[in-house]
Amino acid sequence: MGTMGVADARQVLCARVFELDGHSRNVPNPPKSNRTVNNPDTLPPVHPEIPHVVSSPHGDRTDEYYWMRDDERSSPEILAALDAENTYADGVLAGTSDLQATIYAELVAMIKPDDASVPVKDGNWLYAMRYHDGSEYPLYFRTPVGGGAEYTLLDVDAQAQGFDFYSIGEMEVSPDDRLLAYTEDTVSRRQYTVKIRDLATGVDLPDRVPGCESAIAWADHGTTILYIEQDPATLLGIRVRAHVIGTDAATDRLVYENTDDQYYLDVRRSRSNRYLFIDLDSTDTTETLAAPADDLTFPFRPVCARERGHEYVVDDLGDDFIIRTNRGAPNYRVVRVPAAESANLDAWREIVAHSDDSFIEEVLALRGWLVLNVREDGVLRLRVMPWDGQESFEVPSDDPSSIMYIGANREQDATTLRYVYSALTTPTSDMEIDLPTRERRLLKRAFAGEDFDATRYTSEHLHITAGDGTEIPVSTLRLRDTPVDATAPLLQYAYGAYGLSSDPIFRASIIPLVNRGFIFAIAHIRGGQECGRRWYDAGRTRHKRNSFTDFIDVTRGLVAAGYGAPDKVFALGGSAGGLLMGGVANMAPQDYRAIIAQVPFVDVVTTMLDPTIPLTTNEYEEWGNPDNAADYAYMLSYSPYDNVTAQAYPAMLVTTGLHDSQVQYWEPMKWVARLRRIGTGDKPILFRTRMDAGHGGASGRYRSFEDIALRNAFILGQLEP
Repeated sequence: MGTMGVADARQVLCARVFELDGHSRNVPNPPKSNRTVNNPDTLPPVHPEIPHVVSSPHGDRTDEYYWMRDDERSSPEILAALDAENTYADGVLAGTSDLQATIYAELVAMIKPDDASVPVKDGNWLYAMRYHDGSEYPLYFRTPVGGGAEYTLLDVDAQAQGFDFYSIGEMEVSPDDRLLAYTEDTVSRRQYTVKIRDLATGVDLPDRVPGCESAIAWADHGTTILYIEQDPATLLGIRVRAHVIGTDAATDRLVYENTDDQYYLDVRRSRSNRYLFIDLDSTDTTETLAAPADDLTFPFRPVCARERGHEYVVDDLGDDFIIRTNRGAPNYRVVRVPAAESANLDAWREIVAHSDDSFIEEVLALRGWLVLNVREDGVLRLRVMPWDGQESFEVPSDDPSSIMYIGANREQDATTLRYVYSALTTPTSDMEIDLPTRERRLLKRAFAGEDFDATRYTSEHLHITAGDGTEIPVSTLRLRDTPVDATAPLLQYAYGAYGLSSDPIFRASIIPLVNRGFIFAIAHIRGGQECGRRWYDAGRTRHKRNSFTDFIDVTRGLVAAGYGAPDKVFALGGSAGGLLMGGVANMAPQDYRAIIAQVPFVDVVTTMLDPTIPLTTNEYEEWGNPDNAADYAYMLSYSPYDNVTAQAYPAMLVTTGLHDSQVQYWEPMKWVARLRRIGTGDKPILFRTRMDAGHGGASGRYRSFEDIALRNAFILGQLEP
């Protein structure tokens, strides 16, 4: 059974991280400016102010731009306003069109037009993907393990024809190898349709199930597939249903209904394929339900009773469950328990203890070994523990600032471990280690262009002291000959939310800037999980301001240490990192020459007051519940939209997608309008909307480069006097 690793990205966007493979001599046409405005004095659009009262249990607020909200994305007035903003932005950036084309070509040259992945064994098949020469999307295929003809699973480039946006959520081959189930999104709203393909003919069956999450899981026998039905308004997964191939989706059986809208739903097969799991996940509580994969009555039962604050992840090994749990262990521990006794916590047997200094991020249970992905001081390492009692060992690293994480390992009987290795100076590499002998093999290293030479670059792992005395880890990248003497421009990036760590992996998107003399820095601020659970807890709910002050303190610390010229500092963040950019802009605008906020979550209070907006109720434990007076006051104290003041803001580039389901387009639209009206500075504040995209930007490996080229050109343009 082959589950292809193309699951949807996490709910939030850590800017866009491009791990590119190869180069191209046949560069596609560079991006063309949609519009050209020759008048350099073109004024930004002025939008009408229509007061609207936003009510709450703790007082009313007036929002003069509330009218910009259009849930249907069809209002002629709104579309005209967005078009006017795009026209203005393109006009201001018209002088950078040649530079955009140059950077676009540099980015395209870092990928291989006919690139292919390393095959992964699963049962009797080897699964892989490759690109046609110059194609936007991959072709997924498989070949028999012993050799033989190649079988196409899905040609995504062909599937995407006729769509402005196209994305595959998940693909899973049926247990009998006859059918392929896959989910597709053709709007960028993360509303998927489940489809079934006959692998013998390559033709889709008539079955269609719209309005779903991306997750799917086959039951045994290959006749039934589980999927998650979404609420059409909030887009939350609310019901797990079973679809029998060849039947009307309207009759699909209800398997499980989630009645608590603070939880996300997921469905999956266990690694051994013996179980089906339904996972419920909120910010600080999880629950997993398990059922035998061969029982079509789907008798799901909790692995253990739901308990507030208890987070755990389950997989199986033999007759046991292997559980990564934070019960009595903020940084997690690992236990083993007979599957039939999992609900009895007294039967849990600890096999990896909690550590105050190490955060267990992921666990892989193989027949002969337990593999741990462990994070210490922001660095992600692999630790291997043999089940037979031999001494544990750590997979060696050649670079102290690199990271390693578990790769594609689908067979529990394997004696080798696939893992991924990357660093700011090293393109992402697929590695394999023979566990009995500990011999390491490089399977593939992403080729970042004919002229890319890792020895030209240097990276460092630093610490900057925040105002409250906390040591903030920082990763930096620069050319070896770029001086650390307070003369170089500095681009600082951070995310700092949801416990997601911003790892120092290879980012091709910033290489054009580094090659032009920039120093790039990742601030591992609180709100992420680089330093364990405490790091996350110290940057969420009523501690959220720590994320903002950490970022500002890192900027000032880097400048003081010579890692950037005081007047050439740029800040970058997206989604929840866009909230960070909004907070930083309000708190320390003088510290930055320009700020880039991608799909920014900036209207915190109004959004959190509205449970009909997608994802709102799931976010209460991240930001706070506005029905609580203290939470409401704290969110209001930092919400970027609510704290715009009469001060000089730096130049800003703000981007969004019309169909964004994670952060609605009107949040940044309103924010920009208020920044222009209240701010006293004379720097340009640009707002661009991709009319054919959502939270993740344009689909396709080439089209996404257009946005990166524009962003980098904007940054370089702001260096001009």
